[in-house]
Amino acid sequence: MIAPVFFSLRPKQWIKNLILFAALIFSEKGLLFEPVAWLYAFAGFIIFCALSGSVYLLNDIADVEKDRLHPQKSLRPIAAGELSMTEGKAALIIILLISLTAAYYLSELFFSMALAYFMLNLAYSFKLKNMVILDVMCIAIGFVLRATAGVGALKSLEPSIYISHWLVLSTMMLAMFLGLAKRRQEIATYHDEAIHHRNILSQYSLNFIDQMTSILAAMAILTYSFYTVSADTIAKFGSDRLIYTVPMVLYGVLRYLYLIHIQDQGENPSEVVMHDRPLQVNLLIWALFVILLIHFSK
Repeated sequence: MIAPVFFSLRPKQWIKNLILFAALIFSEKGLLFEPVAWLYAFAGFIIFCALSGSVYLLNDIADVEKDRLHPQKSLRPIAAGELSMTEGKAALIIILLISLTAAYYLSELFFSMALAYFMLNLAYSFKLKNMVILDVMCIAIGFVLRATAGVGALKSLEPSIYISHWLVLSTMMLAMFLGLAKRRQEIATYHDEAIHHRNILSQYSLNFIDQMTSILAAMAILTYSFYTVSADTIAKFGSDRLIYTVPMVLYGVLRYLYLIHIQDQGENPSEVVMHDRPLQVNLLIWALFVILLIHFSK
């Protein structure tokens, strides 16, 4: 039972929770160099991995009939019959209780974000996933809650730590862009069969999604650019040099658009990032530049 439950938690998707470490990178308090801060951040990461895993398990329980019609999703333990519905529900309850209990002891803000994340996904699984545009907005808000939870994980160490509104907006725009790219690839891959795998796809078209992704790509770049030159950011870090990281963000977004439209990728954003070397190199360079400009250029 342990192996099917672990597989149901989608460990490959845990890469999304790395956004919790952004609070360390963008902290002006020197927390990046504090081992105890990394321990708190890592604890938050593990908790959200378990919590997001329970959400995937919830989705498998709710979508078991549709998953059995999907060529890849039919291999998931519940859809394949390797994990019974009773065992799946029991695992869901246990993992959820452990996750929320651990979140409560980390910080009040972290617990609030963890609880909000699960409640949002509960609403998504049973209602909002069938509401056009709102379905993708829920995914994006989930990333915002993750990023804010990263701040919450460090609150007990540094009560004054916070996240910029511009960075929140940029995170949401980028997450919506990736979510719509996923919808686009599902339609492009399965065509008329797409609605059998995800009902909401009947409300989308490739042309409509292409228009929205163009808008959101521009908004993601624009809001991040505003973040780098905002008065609050300059005062916080004592420098306006973060603007030099905008070209990496621009390249990353345009590279992803290339992968969507030319390489027909994007159905699984996590796998795209894990397998596309130019994206990986660009992300690494961006992270190094951010760290150097924030923590070593003063």
